[in-house]
Amino acid sequence: PYFGARGGPGGILLVLGGPRDGCGHTVLAARSGTLSSRNYPGTYPNHTACRWRLRAPPGTSLILVFGDVDLEPSESCARSSLLLAHPESGATYGPYCRNAGPAASRLATNWSAATVLFRSGSHRSGRGLLLSYASSHPDPTPPPRCSVYCPAGCKDIEGDIWGNVRQGYRDTSVLCKAAVHAGVIADETGGQVTLSQEKGITLYESAFANGLHSKRGSLSEKRLLFHKACGDALEVAAFNASSWWQEVDELGQERGWAAERAALGTPSPSWAAEPGAETAWLELDLGTRRNVTGIVTKGSEMYDYYVTSYRVSSSRDGKNWRPYRSSGGQEDKVFEGNVDGHGEVSNAFIPPIVTRYLRVTPRSWHQRVAMKVALLGCQLARARAPQPYGERPTARPPPWCEEVGPGRQPPSPKAASGCWPCPGGAGGTRPAQGGRGAAPHPRPALPSQEASGRAELRARER
Repeated sequence: PYFGARGGPGGILLVLGGPRDGCGHTVLAARSGTLSSRNYPGTYPNHTACRWRLRAPPGTSLILVFGDVDLEPSESCARSSLLLAHPESGATYGPYCRNAGPAASRLATNWSAATVLFRSGSHRSGRGLLLSYASSHPDPTPPPRCSVYCPAGCKDIEGDIWGNVRQGYRDTSVLCKAAVHAGVIADETGGQVTLSQEKGITLYESAFANGLHSKRGSLSEKRLLFHKACGDALEVAAFNASSWWQEVDELGQERGWAAERAALGTPSPSWAAEPGAETAWLELDLGTRRNVTGIVTKGSEMYDYYVTSYRVSSSRDGKNWRPYRSSGGQEDKVFEGNVDGHGEVSNAFIPPIVTRYLRVTPRSWHQRVAMKVALLGCQLARARAPQPYGERPTARPPPWCEEVGPGRQPPSPKAASGCWPCPGGAGGTRPAQGGRGAAPHPRPALPSQEASGRAELRARER
């Protein structure tokens, strides 16, 4: 066994135990900090201990927020426990475990110092603990939403995501990778993300969206919900197509795969182009100009026909067409389509398209050009265009959360991609297994994109 200590202006970490100590991600700063058990949110190890000594600045007191206390239950929490103690008076809160947890997630003390003691015995399950603290100013009461800046390039980083944009994502998902999947940022540019952490659900369904596959996942205590102001299903006034297939089956009966069958949610079959056609396209007329932020495609599930990739173009008058370009602005963007005939696949338009007419041109397909389509967006009055492709902020902010709170994020792209909400509601680094973390850096002002967004929207409307 050994004893070790290290600390910063906000407290001292005292390591008690053998080589596999119970101390996990720890950030001890002057006015706030975050600490967790080893392996959190994985199962905490057997027969370990860790002690943290926290100090508030002179004239202030400690406020603690219990993000998670999942220690295997036992009588009087004898096997595994969390205990808070005043170092001089001996007053205590706890011990806490799963069957005897804190009465509230937020504990305001009148102490200027506290000792946090975590002990574990033999057990089979449990995530361990996640705790944050702050001095009496600022107040770490969880805000309803937090804002995170995700850098470009999160799509291909390591780590899994579970769920989809409608249900939300399991809280163990890599946050910024999930944001790309949800279509709230483009992987090429990154951007600001608004999300909330809410009660988890029993089962998270998998989905293919924006070039990423999410996994099917089981129950979690919490989930992440991304907030997108403009993403309602848009009503399509009319469908048109380059051609459609008039099928004659073995019994001599005709079946029409006309353009209007492309509406997502209508009974089979879907729209299908005439066999042998050199080029095929499907056109959607929204009746009036809309702010189009995304597209959902599906194949013909009864026959296993589907489009695997496509391009998109838009028009104000139905005659002059403008292709949707990639972030560099030189090449037409090719969207990834379906991988089977029954699943739905979503792709986001970032920046959005302001248009009345939208045309989908299939590039590759399985067996036959056939698809159903829905568009997402909103009325122009509600639109706020994000940073256009090709433009970058004059001073890119590092990827961490806007809200003041414990556990801010270090300026590492890979760490940033793992950013998740801390128990106080602010963003922070997803703790590495057994990692200690680093003291937070000063947060610079984030550049406003609202003015550039309004200018881009006016330009597109013209």
